[in-house]
Amino acid sequence: MGNLADNIIEFNKNLTYNGKLPEDFQVLNPYLDNPETLEVMQQFYCKYYNDSNRRKFLIGINPSRHGAGVTGVPFTDTKRLESVCGIPMTSARTHEVSSVFVYDMIAEYGGAEEFYRDVYINSPFPLAIVRKSKGSWVNANYYDDKALFNDVKDFMIDSLKKHISLNLDTSEVFIMGKKNADFISKLNQEAGLFDKMTVLEHPRYIQQYKSKEKQLFIDKYILALKK
Repeated sequence: MGNLADNIIEFNKNLTYNGKLPEDFQVLNPYLDNPETLEVMQQFYCKYYNDSNRRKFLIGINPSRHGAGVTGVPFTDTKRLESVCGIPMTSARTHEVSSVFVYDMIAEYGGAEEFYRDVYINSPFPLAIVRKSKGSWVNANYYDDKALFNDVKDFMIDSLKKHISLNLDTSEVFIMGKKNADFISKLNQEAGLFDKMTVLEHPRYIQQYKSKEKQLFIDKYILALKK
């Protein structure tokens, strides 16, 4: 099984998408685009995953340009990478809405060390996807377009299998976002990856539409992940 940090870093370093994409979509690879991303990602995993313990798997959609698309760490913008994880990044400054919720939840869970000792976060499509809109590039989700999903489906199944091989608990998986869960359910039916799927509201949805009830959602996450 080996050291988890080493295996995650190796996975990220070798990440590449060479498959088809519909017109007007692009995949961004933060590890190739910015040498500092590779550095801070390695620091993060060496700090929190330097063991071979089994963890629960919390699944997002795909990295955003301002979160993991810059830091290389899921749901972590440069602000929280520095203020919470103690890892400064000098080549970029980012603020990402989902990261705010995730780190508020992590604080109540018991802090970053305790949370990351129990939980591994990643996405079925572990690279950022952007779409051309009115002449500029905007964040896209892998399920936004039927042709896009069909193009990336096999790559996602392969990526999920690689994540699982890191020694993740497959008896119950935790999925951020109801629409995300619908699509992961399709992948699961095809590939038989997880025994049970627990669906949690996506952090971006909570921050944008349910911010007054944020505490309820933090409690829901913690109850699900700590049981």
